[in-house]
Parts: sequence; C-alpha cells; structure tokens
Amino acid sequence: MTENITPNDTLDCSGLSCPMPLLKTKKHLKNMQSGQILEIISTDPGTKNDLPSFAKKSGHELLGTKEGDGKVMFYLKIK
Repeated sequence: MTENITPNDTLDCSGLSCPMPLLKTKKHLKNMQSGQILEIISTDPGTKNDLPSFAKKSGHELLGTKEGDGKVMFYLKIK
C-alpha cells in the first residue's frame, strides 16, 4: 500500500515524545500545499493514535503507515 507513495517532503520526528511529533507535523503542514504528501517518521508509540486522529479531525488523508526498525512512517496527503 505504501510502496507506491512518493512524499513531497519528509519530517523526521525520531526520538521525540508526545506531543512533539504532532506539534511539529502541524507546524510543517503550514508550509505545504494542497495535494502534497508528507512522510512523518516517528519512534513514539503514541503517534500511532495521535496522527490518525489528527488526520481525521483536520481533513487531511492518511494514505498509510509503514513500520520498521523501531520507527513508524506515516503518509499524510494535505487537504
């Protein structure tokens, strides 16, 4: 599912704990345009709940997630 996704930008939040990955994501999205895809890399387990919830509330589309090496990659399409 996520293999065909080519992000326009990557935000690495590795090592940051809640709520920093979500706050950095919100700030980063302000510099992106509608239709672009942001890859968010996180090591915080709480992000697995926070990011999908944020996407749903904000209207952005969560295209998918990928896990590996203790990290989770989220692919968010900007509304």
